[in-house]
Amino acid sequence: MTPSIASHPSVTDSTLRPYAGRRVLLGVSGGIASYKSAWLARLLAKAGAEVDVVMTRAAMEFVGAVTFEALTGRPVHTGLFDAGRTLDHIRLAKAADCIVIAPATADLMARAATGQADDLLTAVLLAAGCPVLFVPAMNDRMWAHAQTRANAAHLAALGYALLPPDDGLLAAGEGSGPGRMPEPEAIFAHVGRLLEPASPLAGTRVTVTAGPTQEALDPVRFLSNHSTGKMGVAIAAAAWRRGAHVTLVAGPLQVSLPAGLTVVNVRTTEEMRDAVAAQLPTSDLLVMAAAPADYQPSARAEGKLKKTGQPRTLELHETPDILLTTLAARKPGSVCVGFALETDDLLANATRKLERKALDLVVLNDANEPGAGFGVDTNRVTFLTRQGTEPEVLPLMPKSAVADAILDRAEALLMQPGRVAQREPANGR
Repeated sequence: MTPSIASHPSVTDSTLRPYAGRRVLLGVSGGIASYKSAWLARLLAKAGAEVDVVMTRAAMEFVGAVTFEALTGRPVHTGLFDAGRTLDHIRLAKAADCIVIAPATADLMARAATGQADDLLTAVLLAAGCPVLFVPAMNDRMWAHAQTRANAAHLAALGYALLPPDDGLLAAGEGSGPGRMPEPEAIFAHVGRLLEPASPLAGTRVTVTAGPTQEALDPVRFLSNHSTGKMGVAIAAAAWRRGAHVTLVAGPLQVSLPAGLTVVNVRTTEEMRDAVAAQLPTSDLLVMAAAPADYQPSARAEGKLKKTGQPRTLELHETPDILLTTLAARKPGSVCVGFALETDDLLANATRKLERKALDLVVLNDANEPGAGFGVDTNRVTFLTRQGTEPEVLPLMPKSAVADAILDRAEALLMQPGRVAQREPANGR
């Protein structure tokens, strides 16, 4: 018997992959950007990580240790020779799954690059065997100095990951330029990429579509749908976290973009079709999570349509079917995942889509179910594959968890005999 799509209870889980249960050491050195580090600590703790904060003496001139203790619920470590804690640098280094130093000042980078260990943070670095991410933040002239750049290059040669500073406003009176610490959300994403276990997606090329498309009626109105892009953006972020080179083909989104993606912005269904077709010859995985408009006006009015007090007849014709019209462009051996948002005959319609559009996996959801579909942070989906297995029904989950579930199954498909994924070095892994 075909399972009921609404047969599983909802799941609420405040922890996030891959942070939950992992030990992250946050090193804070003495820069004005250290105020951002407090929010980074909070993000990591909220995601379920155990956060050990190590502060340099200079860092404590900017932010108090009690701030980090309150945000993480754990003691803050500051001294290399504190009574009873003289082996903290060894214990902390062994316990850490990942170390992130944010901000990494010019002084801290110089000492780390030359192997000094004159405080707790640099001593931890010498004892560590886990991935380490440096997040430089300083005045633009200090960042541009030849010695600082040489230190950064040497740290990279030693195997450390570096997240370059942003270009933006610096400390008061210093104007703007390269040297600003990236926002905590971007750092958080890069930490996740270091924590993520080795993935079959690492080094592959992944194309994801997200959001609606818009078809103009006149210069000020358009036909579209309620899609926000949350699901597609979550999939793209999860694929990047797993080490893939991700291109996001995005219609007009209502969500912010995560770190690391190559973004191709489109507006119409035809534009999305053309952008997807351009990516497919080199894409190992395509995930069509967008909700393209199915219809467009037969003619676009050149001027704004005015009210006349009379009914207006609008003639529509179908937009291109992106999956069908780009089928021939798919890379041999690639995996193609489609979405089916349905209101009736859910399994029958999704099965037809699976077969007609030569998909490897269909992600089915019910547009009428509360908590699923457009504009919400959760989704309940059912997976259908070409292997003839029973539909796999998942519970109501956060869209971030649904994204990982989709990619878990896409990875399994990529590992099947006859699939050949071309892998390239993945930056920041």
